[in-house]
Amino acid sequence: MIRLYHFPLSPFSRKVRLTLAEKKLEVELIEERYWEASPDFLRRNPAGKVPVLRIDTKTLSESQAICEYLEESVPTPALMPRDLDGRFEVRRLCAWFDDKFNAEVTSKLLYERVNKKIMGQGYPDSKNVKAGAVRIKYHLDYMAWLLDQRRWLAGDVMTLADLTAAAHLSCLDYISDVDWNRSAVVKDWYAKIKSRPAFRALLADQIPGFPPPAHYADLDF
Repeated sequence: MIRLYHFPLSPFSRKVRLTLAEKKLEVELIEERYWEASPDFLRRNPAGKVPVLRIDTKTLSESQAICEYLEESVPTPALMPRDLDGRFEVRRLCAWFDDKFNAEVTSKLLYERVNKKIMGQGYPDSKNVKAGAVRIKYHLDYMAWLLDQRRWLAGDVMTLADLTAAAHLSCLDYISDVDWNRSAVVKDWYAKIKSRPAFRALLADQIPGFPPPAHYADLDF
C-alpha cells in the first residue's frame, strides 16, 4: 500500500504525485492541512511539511528524497539519466526550482494569493505579489534559454527536472500567474507535459473558494 499525505496546491506534493503517476504506482491521496500541525502528522514528519509518503511500514519525507527513492526502487520508466553529468544537471535544476524559484516566485504568489487565506493568516502582501510577478519573468526566460538548446530542460529526454518545474508552474497556472505568451518554447514544453496521462489528476484538482481559470485543464490552453 502506498499513501501520500499531500496538499493539492503544494508544488512539492505535486512533484511526488507526478513521479508516482509516471511510475504507474497506485497511491491513496490524503489531503493534509499541514499548517494545523496535528500530532498525528507531526509524528509522520516532525518538520511539519508535505509531502509525506507511506510505503508499507516506511515513512518518507522531503520531495526530492522521495522522488529519488522511487526512481531507485522503480527504475522504469527512468526519470534520471544514467550518466553522472546528466544526473548532476537534473539535480541542479530540481534544486533551482525547489529552492530559488520557490523562494522568489511560488512563495510570493501562491502563498500570498491562496495559502494566506486558507491558513487564516490575513491578506496578500502587495509587495511580495509584485516581487513574484517580476521574478517569474526571469525564470521563464531562463527556461526558454535552456529549451532553445535542449528538447527538455535537462537534456534530450524528460526527467525529474521537468516534473519539478511543471509542479511549480502548474500551481501558479491554477491562479493565472503564468504568462504563457512570453515564450513559445516554454508554452510548447508545458503543453507536452500537461497532456501526459500523469498530469490528469492535477488538472482535476479543485480548491474550495479558488476556482481555476478555464484554460487550466485545457490541453490546448
